[in-house]
Amino acid sequence: MIYFSYFCYMNSLLKLIRLVLVGAVSVGAGLTARCQINAEQVLRIGQNALYFDDYVVSIQYFNQAIQAKPYMAMPYFYRSIAKLNLDDYLGAEQDATAALERNPFIADAYEVRGVARQNRGDAAGAVADYNEALKLLPDNKGLLYNKALAQEDIEDYDGAAETYGVLLSSYPRYENGYLGRAKFELATGDTIAAKADLDKALELNKNLVGAYVLRAEIAIKQADSDLAAACADLDQAIKLQPKSAGLYVNRAYVRYMTDDFRGALSDYETSISLDPLNQVAYFNRGLLRMQTLDNDRALTDFNQVLQLDPNDYRALYNRAMIYEAKGDYKSAIADLSRVVDAFPDFAGARYSRFLIYDKMGDRKNAMKDYDDAMALFKQDRRRLESDRATREMTSVQPDAARRAADEREGMARESAEDVANRFSTLLTIENDVELAEEHNNKSIRGKVQDRNQTVVLEPMFKLSFYVDEDAETNSAVYGLSEVESANATRTLRQPLFVVLNDVGPQGEDEISRHFQSIEYYSSYLATHSPRAIDYLGRGMDFMMLHNYQAAIADFSQAIALTPDFAIAYLMRANARFKDFKAKAGADAMDVSNKSDRHIAGARQATAYAEMIADIDHVINLSPRMALAYYNKGCLLADRGDVNGAIDAFSRAIDLEPGLGVAYYNRGYLYLKAGDSVNGTNDLSRAGELGIVSSYNLLKRMRR
Repeated sequence: MIYFSYFCYMNSLLKLIRLVLVGAVSVGAGLTARCQINAEQVLRIGQNALYFDDYVVSIQYFNQAIQAKPYMAMPYFYRSIAKLNLDDYLGAEQDATAALERNPFIADAYEVRGVARQNRGDAAGAVADYNEALKLLPDNKGLLYNKALAQEDIEDYDGAAETYGVLLSSYPRYENGYLGRAKFELATGDTIAAKADLDKALELNKNLVGAYVLRAEIAIKQADSDLAAACADLDQAIKLQPKSAGLYVNRAYVRYMTDDFRGALSDYETSISLDPLNQVAYFNRGLLRMQTLDNDRALTDFNQVLQLDPNDYRALYNRAMIYEAKGDYKSAIADLSRVVDAFPDFAGARYSRFLIYDKMGDRKNAMKDYDDAMALFKQDRRRLESDRATREMTSVQPDAARRAADEREGMARESAEDVANRFSTLLTIENDVELAEEHNNKSIRGKVQDRNQTVVLEPMFKLSFYVDEDAETNSAVYGLSEVESANATRTLRQPLFVVLNDVGPQGEDEISRHFQSIEYYSSYLATHSPRAIDYLGRGMDFMMLHNYQAAIADFSQAIALTPDFAIAYLMRANARFKDFKAKAGADAMDVSNKSDRHIAGARQATAYAEMIADIDHVINLSPRMALAYYNKGCLLADRGDVNGAIDAFSRAIDLEPGLGVAYYNRGYLYLKAGDSVNGTNDLSRAGELGIVSSYNLLKRMRR
């Protein structure tokens, strides 16, 4: 775990700050003085919000302080703390850098940046930052601890050992220091020293979960493994952290090794109930079920693993074995072929496929796989003999630490396809266990990245008579001059608002009011010269009642009367979209619907063309309307035109750099396309602008 020691004194500092009263501005004070006081007030309010863990809200205050006085270092510094708590490590690093550019003597800014860099995998940069901070705070416990961890990450083992020595000589009762050094000693193969440090850590703190886990690992891996001791340590860890899914996976392994299959299965099920995205638990449970010949449920587990990671080749191989046992040879061949394509030197996969081809009577493919498998077996035997001879000549043992580092480096290299696959998984898997808790707590306080949320694009902007009072920060109501002009005519029966979230009438009274409004407009239009604004008003009433066909007709009448009526085009596109989605949903539920696929595709193409044409009319009439480009991006994304949607969102951002939802949607699409760099940058900016769901997606992409 990487600590940030700033919080050791932040609480005390903020308690004092909250007691400070901001003096009133004198009547004769000039604009500059007032701006200064206002910036300081905003900064103090943001600090208060930070103290109470309102990270998202605090960022909004720090944004205002930065806008008022961009040369001040502290707003950037405090905002970096908030972002760090939201796991937005890129944003935290950028803000800490901005703070240091304005004031290079903020030791804690170096620490924040070091922690952010360490979490982003830049351990060398983190060490450099910790060294700078230690020049100003040479005996800081957290800095020394984090520096040792970072030195270990860059394989500076001598440096890490020296840093741990300094840390523990200065703080001999610092249990986390012993725990960290024990992990380091395990990585370098010194299990005796690691065991001694873990015992010391537990002597200082009996509730140190990590120490129990590491000590259990030593007990399992030592030559004369003490599985009973390992299980006892894991039992204690689970008592201390009963909601940690990984602990149950570890204990299940120990129980399996002691032939306690029932206990192992129970632990895997508990782990999955706590973390329904736990790939390891599904895979291990699948293997356990295979061994007990519970093939149907084992197949379900491997399917779940592959839904989480379509390229988990271990799951593919084992699923193929189940398909073979069930007599589904075609599916078994398909899975084994994917394994062979990915690992062409894996003789076992080729031999397994040979056996299945042989059962199918396909002698040609069977013999080819048999010959290839035998050749690979012989090649492997020669390589093993050569490796054994080399080790005997040099007496050099494999470097476990180097091997682990190489593995970490390989995992860090992630292709665009990997990003896209992992992102697509997030679209289909939801953590049902946490849904009730999320529903019961709508606050945006605290670590909002830990909420479980369905990963979807933010919707189009629309006009409404209602505002979502529970909308997240910076996403309730947006200003639009065209709407203000329509409201200024005072001919609409209710004022219009530009909103993102769908909000409609609540209760029978409000619904009745819209029916009455429709009757009023209909009577008025029957007895007076028709006006575009009246059709717009009635169309909006129809929208509130989900009568999209009638709404489209009224918006079309408004456009016919006033061809430059931009918001009528905007709402007609929205009504057409709603109508299109409603019809698509009805068709999907209608099992008797046998419409030709080509006809359905043509209808869909026509529908999108009409919607996009309406938005293009809005853009032609109001070329500076960022929301129009944003809506076009939403439509293009829904149609599947990712590149076109990204371009549209980019144009919206050019026109309105503070449009957080445009950054979020563009970041979403970048990730879907496999571009993790641009996707992460956009999500970080969206979170900074108050789009809370950005932090959840950022965290999920790091899983």
